[in-house]
Amino acid sequence: MQRIASFCVDHTKLDKGVYVSRIDGDITTYDIRMKKPNVEEVLQNDAIHTIEHLFATYARNCEYKDAVIYFGPMGCRTGCYFLTRNLENKTVFQIIKDAFKFIAEFDGEIPGATEVECGNYRDHNLPLAKLEAQKMLQVLNTLTESDMQYKS
Repeated sequence: MQRIASFCVDHTKLDKGVYVSRIDGDITTYDIRMKKPNVEEVLQNDAIHTIEHLFATYARNCEYKDAVIYFGPMGCRTGCYFLTRNLENKTVFQIIKDAFKFIAEFDGEIPGATEVECGNYRDHNLPLAKLEAQKMLQVLNTLTESDMQYKS
């Protein structure tokens, strides 16, 4: 079998940030790396679950909602994947920044976090999700669209 593209990225050189992971026709996958792989403690399940609910809610309600395909956590828990259709990197980068600001400032009931709406509704941590979002915003505020390529 062929190695998949994400396993070809040198994770020893990967830092926190946003990267274009792959392009498949009109769909682009973005690697939102919130933790330095194999160096920092990974995201806790309850925090990344809450980030998933809040980011997806924000993105699917923003101006570009029809171009949002998917948002979800990486199995390694160092970040998330965000898939969009026919959007410029500059636009996606702004959506990501706005979504993390939304999470960092969010108060209230977590959208979709009831037994009827979620398969693991008890596993949420809004305070920790907000803290992780604040940390990611600090990273995002130092980056530009030109930083969205993996370093080789």
